[in-house]
Amino acid sequence: MAITAKRREVLTGLKMTSSTPLLDKVSDPADTRDFNIGELRQLADELRQETVHAVSTTGGHLGAGLGVVELTVALHHVFETPRDIVIWDVGHQAYPHKILTGRRDRIRTLRQGGGLSGFTKRSESAYDPFGAAHAATSISAALGFAVARDLRGDDNSVIAVIGDGSMSAGMAYEAMNNAAEATRRLIVILNDNDMSIAPPVGGMSAYLAGLVSGGAYQRVRKLGKEVANRLPRPLKDMARKAEEYARGMATGGTLFEELGFYYVGPIDGHNLDHLVPVLRNVRQIDDGPVLIHVVTQKGKGYEPAENSADKLHAVVKFDVVTGQQAKPPPSNAPSYTKVFANELVKHAERDPTIVGITAAMPSGTGLDIFAKRFPTRTFDVGIAEQHAVTFAAGLAADGMKPFAAIYSTFLQRGYDQVVHDVAIQKLPVRFAVDRAGLVGADGATHAGSFDVGFLGQLPSFVVMGAADEAELARMISTAVALDDRPSAFRFPRGEGVGVAIPDFADPLEIGRGRIVREGSSVAILSFGTRLAESLKAADLLAARGLSATVADARFAKPLDIDLILRLAREHEALITIEEGSVGGFGAFVLHALAEHGALDRGLKVRTLTLPDIFQDQDKPEAMYALAGLDAEGIVRTALSALGAETVARARRA
Repeated sequence: MAITAKRREVLTGLKMTSSTPLLDKVSDPADTRDFNIGELRQLADELRQETVHAVSTTGGHLGAGLGVVELTVALHHVFETPRDIVIWDVGHQAYPHKILTGRRDRIRTLRQGGGLSGFTKRSESAYDPFGAAHAATSISAALGFAVARDLRGDDNSVIAVIGDGSMSAGMAYEAMNNAAEATRRLIVILNDNDMSIAPPVGGMSAYLAGLVSGGAYQRVRKLGKEVANRLPRPLKDMARKAEEYARGMATGGTLFEELGFYYVGPIDGHNLDHLVPVLRNVRQIDDGPVLIHVVTQKGKGYEPAENSADKLHAVVKFDVVTGQQAKPPPSNAPSYTKVFANELVKHAERDPTIVGITAAMPSGTGLDIFAKRFPTRTFDVGIAEQHAVTFAAGLAADGMKPFAAIYSTFLQRGYDQVVHDVAIQKLPVRFAVDRAGLVGADGATHAGSFDVGFLGQLPSFVVMGAADEAELARMISTAVALDDRPSAFRFPRGEGVGVAIPDFADPLEIGRGRIVREGSSVAILSFGTRLAESLKAADLLAARGLSATVADARFAKPLDIDLILRLAREHEALITIEEGSVGGFGAFVLHALAEHGALDRGLKVRTLTLPDIFQDQDKPEAMYALAGLDAEGIVRTALSALGAETVARARRA
């Protein structure tokens, strides 16, 4: 359909007069407290429009935020934030919240260097009481706030907003199980945006929700409790069960009732006539935790999102009118994630014991490609990394070859299982560690900084880091063949360097690196995809008259001890470089050098790692430059290690 000039003007807000007159008057949530329902509806419409415009400029998470616009407006209207605590699970739906809480003037800096975080962040605003970016933390954190309030004797409300996807994580149920014993006042809002729990809701369910959350019903309920408390225990328990199941017949929610929550819902999360009265009612409940079940539509109110299969969950910059996303410049190199998926398919064609496991990230890890070819051998376990790891361990124990494809940042959540269920038993689970290293706009919460250290310290583990696409293919072959211990191969987000990938890659010799370039003055030992920058650094050093050897370690565990000792013996300085934190590959190399006496002869060693801070979001190349892990940073380190006299002598030569 052709876009008329008038329609584009309406959708893009290009009129001379403001297209968000009510939102323009809101500098913080207190400005909404006197609004009537009609004004709240208008505010929601304008807030949705502003969210779409902002994300079209910056990229980021869109669909989830559009789905909670009315809920965001209602929460800030009914509750006295920030005194009343609102915690958003994960936080990628919090862009409308940021706009309403004094950050509208910076909303177009989302996910940019020096700009607003794409998630909630304590240092950013008093309205972000708890930082988040991993799922299912909200109820536990909210319970902490509620208990702290109770111990102080305060009376503010505490609200956790959690999506139905996050409710697949066991941590949410652990928190709910504890909540009924720990506090009398806690509100959990279950944002059901996938219609996975309840059918569509209407007037009757809204009426029932209002009824059971209202003061009259609560007074009768309290009276009933007082009477029941005077009865013998068997009759008391029968009365409690009868009341729970009676409400369960009308509204559902028996599971939550069994966990000790008073269930209200389901209600239409886009209908402010329903939301506002229920929130007001629930605010007064003080005899136990409450769960409000709201049903929303992801991508609500923006046609391109509503019509998209993923509801435009995550987007790059896009055209507001058409929803068309900006296309990245063409590249001849595939992404590392796609290389992993395609190589795994090749092996699975030959080996029926290979299975793929992901924790709610099929497209992010490439296992959607594997699933199209092998649907019965692909398992998406939901947001449940602990289960994913032990599930893989069980498969391995019974002769299968499980590949657990999990982002580095999310594998942290299953570390106890990696140790206890996999490593101690030496089970051959293969971990495909995606998003290794820095991840740009997602910032510190999603950076893959720690996996080399926490996996490399485990006995018998094989830890590999791919320097390019062909090396990744060989490491997948290595993992397939390795059947007597656990293994991991790590690779970054983004595209490879454009090297050719063999039709069927040969496995690597375990614990054996390679020399890529021979030199004499300084040795650069790279682990992972910093190899390309290491080679650039060697060129820059050569221009200064300094000859550099460049080696690709391939393995952080087991180390190639012969290679490391040779580099130490034949060079004045040795520099290790990795896309990981302190305590990883460089630390392992230092330990090996010390153990073999290679530090006793004056060898100059420098370990280049990510800095000992949590780096904020920026473009990846800027982040690596800040960390000193680009070619210029490697050169600076080499010159410093060699010393002025050596450098001057090389220049004279």
